[in-house]
Amino acid sequence: MKKTIILLALFMLSSMFLSAQSSKGSIEVLFFKENIPCCGGNCPGCKARADKYLRADIRKIIKTNYTDSSVIFKVIKMSDSTNYSLIEKYKAKSQTVVIVKKKKKKDLSMDISDIIKTYVQNQNKDSLELELKNKIEVIKKK
Repeated sequence: MKKTIILLALFMLSSMFLSAQSSKGSIEVLFFKENIPCCGGNCPGCKARADKYLRADIRKIIKTNYTDSSVIFKVIKMSDSTNYSLIEKYKAKSQTVVIVKKKKKKDLSMDISDIIKTYVQNQNKDSLELELKNKIEVIKKK
């Protein structure tokens, strides 16, 4: 009986410790997405297709560089009314990207949409990866 109680107590303490560690300073990269209709053809300036590839590139950078899930990529659909408070909070438009560090009392955030705009213009994935990782490291240290 004593062994069971001790094991149960150890299990509870370890699970509390692990949950505290995982929630402490978690970082999210929020990508605000507007519903953009696609013509379905091969139009050269298709915004829906460009948006899809941009999301995929950012998601890949995060999954490749943060395999421990310390940084999470989230798509925030602007048409979903449950996301209205986030849209207002970050003054988001389509393709706004914000890095958010969750803290107990206050969230820290950094809008990196300027990096995304530069990437859309020059299509330099290496530069996007480097700048995104640098911004994530800056917010991690805060």
